[in-house]
Amino acid sequence: MLLTIDNLSKTFPGTVALDSVRFDLKAGEVHALLGENGAGKSTLIKCLTGVHARDSGDVRLHGEPVSPGSTLEAQELGIGTVYQEVNLLPNLTVAENLTFGRQPTRFGMVSVRRMREDAKEMLAGFGLDHVNVSRELGAYSVAVQQLIAIARAVALSGKVLILDEPTASLDARETEMLFEVVRRLRERGLGIVFISHFLDQVFDLSDRLTVLRNGKHIVTAETAGMDRLGLIHHMLGHELDKAEDRRTTRSIRNERLHFKGLGRRGKIEPFDLTVREGEVIGLAGLLGSGRTETADILFGRTPADRGEATDPDGTIDLSNPRAAIASGFGYAPEDRKTDGIIADLSIRENIALALQARRGWAKPIPRGEQRALADDYIRRLDIRTSDAEKAVGDLSGGNQQKVVLARWLAMNPRFLILDEPTRGIDVGAHAEILKLISGLTDRGMSILMISSEFDELIAASDRVIVLRDRRHVSELVGDEIETSRIIAAIAAHDAEGAAL
Repeated sequence: MLLTIDNLSKTFPGTVALDSVRFDLKAGEVHALLGENGAGKSTLIKCLTGVHARDSGDVRLHGEPVSPGSTLEAQELGIGTVYQEVNLLPNLTVAENLTFGRQPTRFGMVSVRRMREDAKEMLAGFGLDHVNVSRELGAYSVAVQQLIAIARAVALSGKVLILDEPTASLDARETEMLFEVVRRLRERGLGIVFISHFLDQVFDLSDRLTVLRNGKHIVTAETAGMDRLGLIHHMLGHELDKAEDRRTTRSIRNERLHFKGLGRRGKIEPFDLTVREGEVIGLAGLLGSGRTETADILFGRTPADRGEATDPDGTIDLSNPRAAIASGFGYAPEDRKTDGIIADLSIRENIALALQARRGWAKPIPRGEQRALADDYIRRLDIRTSDAEKAVGDLSGGNQQKVVLARWLAMNPRFLILDEPTRGIDVGAHAEILKLISGLTDRGMSILMISSEFDELIAASDRVIVLRDRRHVSELVGDEIETSRIIAAIAAHDAEGAAL
């Protein structure tokens, strides 16, 4: 066995993060590590890679006990990690990133020629022959950056490779490109730990899987012998309610908002959109189709240079997010870490943020009122935390997403924009958020939901707007909302182009 972990435990103040967890990894296998957000996956990886010191337990690599005190020590032992957010330096060249910290020198100076040669050698076998190692890393797509990060981790480590949600920001083609590289590394004898919330990818790529729940080891099994419902049962501890099988039919309510000819040159073509009370409007399209650009226009993050927004009382100012918030709009962005949470602030402070912005900083919300607000939403949304004063950056991804939602719910917006609300969260939190969306619309809130998961849009939406090439191209309603119709609308341009 390449790697074995036995009875590993880790406790933080008020929380048992890991309770006698065991895990093992063979050379030449992909082993999926699964569980809800907060199950202990990240803590286990951090204990393995020297970020946290374990309280107890035994870790062995090739049968020898190891106890890295830092990520550098873990790398020297042969354990490398690639995270969901690429942890390289986009302003440096590809070669500089690949050799950072160990650049070849000549007469005390960095040898640029050798550095580039070393970088090309490191990329050999990763399908990245087209990459110019002299260009800045930031010039390449997220998928290529991920592969470069993997190449660096393999070069530095070369025994155990940990992939933490590597496909969360990739489309299907980019994901398959990454998987091809992972399969080659498996053939070379690396042991690969694959953390993902995409169950299709788990079944497609992994040889074995291990499930953690509430900091405990639940099951380790051959992936081929595990059925999907059984896996979800292990992850949740109960049968998953089929909240997302099909949307419920809601009665048509009054028109609330009108957007006519809104657009911005170079961002999104002008579009018309009417929003009714208590409905969910889904936005579907490929990456780059204009989904997020539409949301940014509607919330004033990117001010429109044409068109207008109105409600029954007249014109709505969408010149900036503050104006949009004042008009009763809310926006939970896709990148919660960069655009959603303020990691160093507490859960309480993050939840109160939008409400405070709407009231104005001259009228501060009393701390007691903030605390009561936070405690209420921690309970209502089942945010897994020991205390409202805990830094939100210390929470799992799914719980961070719930904090972002709580912030806007506390403001009680009439129109809430959700950009990939279930991105990178586990199946349990996924179902909870879809149930929450249904409950909000029952109370009259209007929701615009962007999702790259067609099944999710089909389950939740009353209407689906399809985008292509930064243009709104189709609207599907009721029984028209089917995967085949969404795909046909997205592909129509290609068909037209082929005909021409």
